[in-house]
Amino acid sequence: HAGSNRGLTGTSGRVILVYRKLILENGVRLVTERIPTLKSVTVGIWVNAGSRDEQPAQAGYSHFIEHMFFKGTTNRSATDISREIDALGGEMNAFTTRETTTFYVKVLDQHLPKALDLLSDLLHRSKFAPKDIEKEKQVVLEEIRMVQDDPEDLVQELHTGQVMGRHPLGRPILGRAATIGALRRQDLLDYVGARYQPQEIVVAVAGSFDQRALERTIAREFGRRRPSSPQPHVRRAPALLGGVVMQRKRLEQVHLCIGMKGISAGHQDRYAAYVLNSVLGGSVSSRLFQEVREKRGLAYSIYSFLSGYSDGGTITVYAGTRQKEVERVLDVIRREIRRMAANGITRDELKRTKDQMKGSLMLSLESSHSRMNKLAKDEMIKGKHTTLDDMTRAIDAVTFTQMERVAQELLDEKSMAITGLGPLSTRQLQLSR
Repeated sequence: HAGSNRGLTGTSGRVILVYRKLILENGVRLVTERIPTLKSVTVGIWVNAGSRDEQPAQAGYSHFIEHMFFKGTTNRSATDISREIDALGGEMNAFTTRETTTFYVKVLDQHLPKALDLLSDLLHRSKFAPKDIEKEKQVVLEEIRMVQDDPEDLVQELHTGQVMGRHPLGRPILGRAATIGALRRQDLLDYVGARYQPQEIVVAVAGSFDQRALERTIAREFGRRRPSSPQPHVRRAPALLGGVVMQRKRLEQVHLCIGMKGISAGHQDRYAAYVLNSVLGGSVSSRLFQEVREKRGLAYSIYSFLSGYSDGGTITVYAGTRQKEVERVLDVIRREIRRMAANGITRDELKRTKDQMKGSLMLSLESSHSRMNKLAKDEMIKGKHTTLDDMTRAIDAVTFTQMERVAQELLDEKSMAITGLGPLSTRQLQLSR
């Protein structure tokens, strides 16, 4: 192995979790966390390639390739793959984001060798048969249509495109019907060859396993492929756009997104941004939920969320309301944003949100699957492991003064973007400005 390190997580009175990182000679990184008290183990193969790494004519390739890895290998048919994972009593799935593509399997620890063999087969020996590609085109086109029929998903997709403009982060992860319909087998193989280089792959394993046996298996299954001459992995930071965009559609509700500048996933102010989002609209005790839904009954669904990428991010507020209440909802949202930008949050809100975040964090990391996700994200974002104690200390370290500064920097109405979908007029959104 090219390198390794060992660390321990946990504090007195808790089970010691053993973390280890190894870099195979070909550049594949293996990060593991052994949890002896569990009977399950989750393995994730994370590839540093997502929709933002596509050229315009390749829009949707990353997601389409994710589908094709389950359509048969030289050793297994698609039916064999499904039956094999069912026979293990396990769970296997995949997902594509704007920056990564992930394949994972969760099984009982005794079935780990079979799970690794299956994942390796999918990654290295998938056939990409032309007839399967043509069939899967129809499946993905149906997936695109499904988003078009879900107004909450659609308005958020429209909003991302508005805020990011022509930047690759603004394109839909699923791609567009035209690019999906035109893709060819060789296009997909070329994309895999360029983007699925060993140095861009992280294998994350969490749960119950034998460390030495695992390392031998990973080296055998994932360490053989040598790096070739990949396309340069260059990403440019997005420049966020404001303004108002409206798309009319016959719906019962108007769906709204209000967006502002956020921060990158690994930013030093990320914990302060988490607090800010939670107080603004990230929980049922948040200001927006209480003001818009509980006090005024203007919406059933209203919330805010952070989107963090390697080089930027956004804060987005979503709300669904009746057409006649659009102006009132926007007025309340903007008033709360202005108030938070001017005054920050209260000391009571800061303490309460810190306690809530620490509790949610501890509960979210109780499964091997969530631990695997955290391992991989730590490695891909920061290149190092962050323990639970590190994270709770970072949450505790967020100060009242820091919150005031972060609120002023991020909640800037001048760069606000508003997207509306449904039975409304541009005038209704313009008036809200």
